[in-house]
Amino acid sequence: MKFFRKYDKNLGSSQRHNHHHSNLISSDLMANIEEIQSIFCETPDLVVRNFVIKQSNRQAALVYLSGITDSQMINNHVLKPLLFESGKDNCETDLRVSLGQIKETNKWQQIESAILNGECVLFVDKRTEAFIYYTSSFPKRSIEDSPIESSINGSHVGFTETGGDNVALIRKQIYNRELKIKEMTVGERGKSKLAILYLADVANHEVLKEIEERIQKVDVDSIINAGVLAEYIEDNPYSPFPQLLLTERPDFAASEILQGRIAIVVDRSPNVIIGPATFDSFFKTIDDYSSRWMVASFIRLMRYFGFLIAIFLPSIYIAIIFFHFEVIPLKLLLSIGESRERVPFPPYIEAFIMEITLEMLREAGVRLPAKIGQTVGIVGGIVIGQAAVEAGIVSNVMVIVVALTAIASFIIPNYEMGSAIRMVRFPMMILASLFGFVGLAIGLMILLAHFIALESLGMPYGSPIAPLRFPDWNDIFIRLPQWSIKKRPLSTNAVQLKKANSNRPKGDEQ
Repeated sequence: MKFFRKYDKNLGSSQRHNHHHSNLISSDLMANIEEIQSIFCETPDLVVRNFVIKQSNRQAALVYLSGITDSQMINNHVLKPLLFESGKDNCETDLRVSLGQIKETNKWQQIESAILNGECVLFVDKRTEAFIYYTSSFPKRSIEDSPIESSINGSHVGFTETGGDNVALIRKQIYNRELKIKEMTVGERGKSKLAILYLADVANHEVLKEIEERIQKVDVDSIINAGVLAEYIEDNPYSPFPQLLLTERPDFAASEILQGRIAIVVDRSPNVIIGPATFDSFFKTIDDYSSRWMVASFIRLMRYFGFLIAIFLPSIYIAIIFFHFEVIPLKLLLSIGESRERVPFPPYIEAFIMEITLEMLREAGVRLPAKIGQTVGIVGGIVIGQAAVEAGIVSNVMVIVVALTAIASFIIPNYEMGSAIRMVRFPMMILASLFGFVGLAIGLMILLAHFIALESLGMPYGSPIAPLRFPDWNDIFIRLPQWSIKKRPLSTNAVQLKKANSNRPKGDEQ
């Protein structure tokens, strides 16, 4: 066993060194080509194009990966000038190409990283440096509406899997020189590029420093998407509730940056991370600020009401039927008793059967193709619910309770928060089945204590409710008119709080 452990350790060490014989490139062109072929062995899409540079009459080789580079750009802007254009007085250092971004390097690590990033590298005989040309062209989809965060009055543009495009979409929303970008790289094998976006004169630099330190501590093979990074840098990984916002909408990300928050764009992911987040952040949408304030306030109150229904309605049903049936009016009690007459299970078993069935149907609807999934979700719910009632497995009232719970959970605009609420529902049902209303009170106190203790990037998660910050209450449960919200939220700990004046043009008051 010791031998195998030692062997694996040595193998990992050799892989980490990437088989490099030397850190610097050679002046011999053939030696450099052999080194490249040894680094990228068993790589059929590696292209090594040998040719003679007309400007200096020297042997050269252009190296790139065919699937992730723009071949038309290479032919027109790199190969064509080097093959057919003459330099001034046959100068050996004059390498004329019509590309804007060019970098010189003599390190194999940078060359390997550049090739894997879709760039092409030029080696010239008797030169101890290589030239990196930015010609990457990864396959990507076009910019379209977000399939999860639908918009009514906002823009119909969503993020894509290309980090550069996502940064550009945010820049399009914020035309300001104070919008700063810090680039970082995470991952040992599949290196992921990150871009941290913030307003330099608004965002708190202590929070920015905290984000950078947490990202630097991430030691992993690769970050596949933004959700993976969010799990690494969040404050409490054992909480069911999300502590960082994930969004697919550039207008929402720009709005949060203007509030003083910080956005993290992860290359290869259509989601952008936003922090620090508070509990109320997950109940807001950009459409709230595009609608009239009274309508937006009514919808937002309905979301909070839906939050309470989604967590507590099945538990209240179990507690009342199992422990506190005396609180039900007599006529309703007789109706419920008649509905439950044929049901052989106690209320908590009945509730668990229906809730788990609903979750399975929901997950099946999400995973199946769109056209089939929608049909399965609707038809399956109706058929199974009706059949369960007729078979005497569940009561009619239980079907109504489960349907209301499902609708309430779907009102929550943030997918991660909605999933957390559906999961918290089950412990509440267990407490209600054991202790009735006393169990519900215990569960509610635990939930409130958890919210108060949570933090997001070191900021209180329950703000502005816990701790109480009344100036921020103009945009929590009720969204007051835009002109009355003059300051940024205190929960972001922004350096500059003022964001608007209360001055607005008056109409004809005659």
